Amino acid sequence: MGSVAKKGLQKYLLQLQHHPLRTKVSFLLYVFFVSCEKGFGICRLKKVEIDQNLQKLVQAITAAVLSGISDTVSQKLSGIPRLQLRRILLKMLFGFAYLGPFGHYMYILLDKIFKGKRDSKTVAKKVVLEQLTSSPCNNLLFMIYYGVVVEGRPWMHVKTRIKKEYPKVQLTAWTFWPVVGWINHQYVPLQFRVIFNSLIAFCWGIFLNLRARSMALPKSK
Repeated sequence: MGSVAKKGLQKYLLQLQHHPLRTKVSFLLYVFFVSCEKGFGICRLKKVEIDQNLQKLVQAITAAVLSGISDTVSQKLSGIPRLQLRRILLKMLFGFAYLGPFGHYMYILLDKIFKGKRDSKTVAKKVVLEQLTSSPCNNLLFMIYYGVVVEGRPWMHVKTRIKKEYPKVQLTAWTFWPVVGWINHQYVPLQFRVIFNSLIAFCWGIFLNLRARSMALPKSK
């Protein structure tokens, strides 16, 4: 290795002696292009990081906006004469802070577990795993959040109502979401799965809002 470097240096010095201007310009151009190549490599890495962060932000905002619209529709359907802005904002906060980010990392994790495969057997495993883990957790967390935070009910009242209503909600989810999950995992690219899920969740959110609304009990004085 040392002999190769030594020979290279000798050739460079020889060329510098016979063609000083051309050799210096060639060397400077070489250094410039190598630097640019490294710089572009760093830029590409930064671009990937920026794209991923932007993707997460878009997914979170989409989930928030659709959660807000879903709650607005459900308020109208439930006969509320005047829109409850606080409730809409709290629902949007839930979509932005939880639904969007959770969906983003969940789909990435599922793709890593199953190595990005999209054959029917693998998709079926993804759907089953999703429906046995994230689906029950998401529905339970939403009902707790709605009762305690949005409606401001005492925990014991919320707990009692969830014991009664949660099994019905989850059984309904298992008749609806597996089909959505199959379509999502089989046909939708990874970067669009949260957005597709959020669009379908718009209708599901109306159902959950109406169900949660029916759970509401008079606040204790």
